[in-house]
Amino acid sequence: MAAARPSGSWSGALCRLLLLTLAILIFASDACKNVTLYVPSKLDAEKLIGRVNLKECFTAANLIHSSDPDFQILEDGSVYTTNTILLSSEKRSFTILLSNTENQEKKKIFVFLERQTKVLKKRQTKETVLRRAKRRWAPIPCSMLENSLGPFPLFLQQVQSDTAQNYTIYYSIRGPGVDQEPRNLFYVERDTGNLYCTRAVDREQYESFEIIAFATTPDGYTPELPLPLIIKVEDENDNYPIFTEETYTFTIFENCRVGTTVGQVCATDKDEPDTMHTRLKYSIIGQVPPSPTLFSMHPTTGVITTTSSQLDRELIDKYQLKIKVQDMDGQYFGLQTTSTCIINIGDVNDHLPTFTRTSYVASVEENTVDVEILRVTVEDKDLVNTANWRANYTILKGNENGNFKIVTDAKTNEGILCVVKPLNYEEKQQVILQIGVVNEAPFSREASSRSAMSTATVTVNVRDQDEGPECNPPIQTIRMNENAAVGTTSNGYKAYDPETRSSSGIRYKKLTDPTGWVTIDENTGSIRVFRSLDREAETIRNGIYNITVLASDQAGRTCTGTLGIILQDVNDNGPFIPKKTVIICKPTMSSAEIVAVDPDEPINGPPFDFSLESSTSDVQRIWRLNKINDTAARLSYQNDPAFGSYVVPVTVRDRLGMSSVTSLDVTLCDCITENDCTHRADPRISGGGVQLGKWAILAILLGIALLFCILFTLVCGASGISKQPKVIPDDLAQQNLIVSNTEAPGDDKVYSANGFTTQTAGASAQGVCGTMGSGVKNGGQETIEMVKGGHQTLESCRGAGHHHTLDSCRGGHTEVDNCRYTYSEWHSFTQPRLGEESVRGHTLIKN
Repeated sequence: MAAARPSGSWSGALCRLLLLTLAILIFASDACKNVTLYVPSKLDAEKLIGRVNLKECFTAANLIHSSDPDFQILEDGSVYTTNTILLSSEKRSFTILLSNTENQEKKKIFVFLERQTKVLKKRQTKETVLRRAKRRWAPIPCSMLENSLGPFPLFLQQVQSDTAQNYTIYYSIRGPGVDQEPRNLFYVERDTGNLYCTRAVDREQYESFEIIAFATTPDGYTPELPLPLIIKVEDENDNYPIFTEETYTFTIFENCRVGTTVGQVCATDKDEPDTMHTRLKYSIIGQVPPSPTLFSMHPTTGVITTTSSQLDRELIDKYQLKIKVQDMDGQYFGLQTTSTCIINIGDVNDHLPTFTRTSYVASVEENTVDVEILRVTVEDKDLVNTANWRANYTILKGNENGNFKIVTDAKTNEGILCVVKPLNYEEKQQVILQIGVVNEAPFSREASSRSAMSTATVTVNVRDQDEGPECNPPIQTIRMNENAAVGTTSNGYKAYDPETRSSSGIRYKKLTDPTGWVTIDENTGSIRVFRSLDREAETIRNGIYNITVLASDQAGRTCTGTLGIILQDVNDNGPFIPKKTVIICKPTMSSAEIVAVDPDEPINGPPFDFSLESSTSDVQRIWRLNKINDTAARLSYQNDPAFGSYVVPVTVRDRLGMSSVTSLDVTLCDCITENDCTHRADPRISGGGVQLGKWAILAILLGIALLFCILFTLVCGASGISKQPKVIPDDLAQQNLIVSNTEAPGDDKVYSANGFTTQTAGASAQGVCGTMGSGVKNGGQETIEMVKGGHQTLESCRGAGHHHTLDSCRGGHTEVDNCRYTYSEWHSFTQPRLGEESVRGHTLIKN
């Protein structure tokens, strides 16, 4: 019985295991997928234990439910614990229910949880069963959870080769996490191929590891190729989302529409992208002041918008929001962070400036100018020192004469009313103004029942002032005939007392009188002609003669006025011809136009009558006049007069018979235009007075420059020729020119070349008219050139000389050969012959 007890106990346990397995199989037979998750024996609350691919079963599920309340499944398949769990048995399972409420379709996924302490043993058993049926040396998917709690070393996977059936195989690995940073994170058991992790890993630092596995025999033989293994680090939600700024500041204008965008906030999460760990949701969790709630935040984009159009800066100019961002798509167990958002309310011109009073009273003394008489104030609730607050004042009524001006004080925003043009108490004792005020910025709201401009009334009382005489109007005129007799009197300038409207007691004095033609009576202001008045004088403009008058009262107060004397025209000037010089180009013209003027008024002027005024018959015979219009006539010649100057007297009469004679200087010239004749001394010389234009002068200068260039070239060429070696010709005696005393020319006459010149060696010798040869002293010897007149050729006398051809100075053509010899040879050769010729000459003279 003692031996049977353990057997019965083992049998009962086996039965319970079989029943559990049977129940699981029956329950799982309806599942579309079975998933096994290997977890430690203790699971903390809100801990990720794995991820299930939901889309393999149901791609359109909109409802996800767990059969076990200790577990929660998110949309991406992440499995989280809701409470702390201790696995007392080796296995635990639950079902994930997937459904679509639209088409009533449902799916199930059965999830098994196994303790990690049993995993290694079960995997070894499974691998032993499958060893003969499947190739084991191939890449094996492998993953590990970041920040795993162990226990360490943590089994990850087994690497095994089929060649282990025939050989003793040793396993080894290399790569990141083994012999590269982070070192010693992974190792493999040499004999079994079991791969372990030695410590926790942070996915944000290492997303995955790619290591290489090797299978070798003890003697170093490698039956398998190196096997790459990728170990992926599964993400854990261990990073809080973080706002990009600690404090956000935005500005939104008051009275904006509902839905106006205020700004956008943004947060980042270092966890794995495109997972629930990085799916963020934004929200507003507080507002200061708390009510009313005026803002909302989009949960996905973080955009803040207005929910009301009642934002009023004048009530609240700033709001402070406390905002939150949470991962896990906002689930209650997601990680969250808060930040602050300050929203400033910008000002718009939604309040009109308003006068603090509706009426004002001010006073000003007459005749004062540029004085401040009143300050008005306004109220405006908009933001101070902005265009929405600053006031613009204007005078709406009562300032038709422009006596007032209103401006804004930039510091106080008050309106300053000033007098810019003097007021007259005698004309108006009170002025009523209506003033208005608006802002610099336009009013933002539409016109309502109330006026868009605040107005006020200003009553300005004008105070009387004891004034001096008034010269009004300041310019007064009288009429007088020109050439009026000296002593003629006329009314003058009149000033008056503004108080009594009388001129009594006012004294007058003449300030300016350009020509001193008049005097002024001190008591009455009347004027008296002192000199004859002339309307045609140079100082007269438009027939008005102006004098300045000073009027003063008994108290010495004065005013100044201008008296304009309108001079009425008298026909005292005859018409005349201002242009007295007339030029007629005879080849092209037969006449010239003459124009007459009359300084008098048109009533005493044209039409004019033109006639020739001369006692001689030559004027009448040569010239004739034809009238063109009222002020011009045509002077033409007849009977073909000669070129020259003529004096032609012309009489011109106005409509009233006043005339004058003008002597015209008429020139008949052989020219094309009048300007051609004005530069000539004699009008009959057609070629005189030629003027060259700028292009002609430039052409002449260019020609001169070209001639200088040619001359310089010839001089340089001649200098080169003069340096050629010269030899003495053999027929030197025949080439010598000797003076003959024979009067008549003969066959043997020879002319002497007495133009020899001797120069130092190295200098150039130039032939001049009358010079027949030149000599050059070179190397201690004197060289003489002989030139033979006429058209002859000088042959070389020693060696092969150079033959040159030169133009004669006098137009003849001469050819020159240069010869060189010493002075002693020349002297011994020519002296006896010169003696013989001298004796022969004396003999001829005697005969």
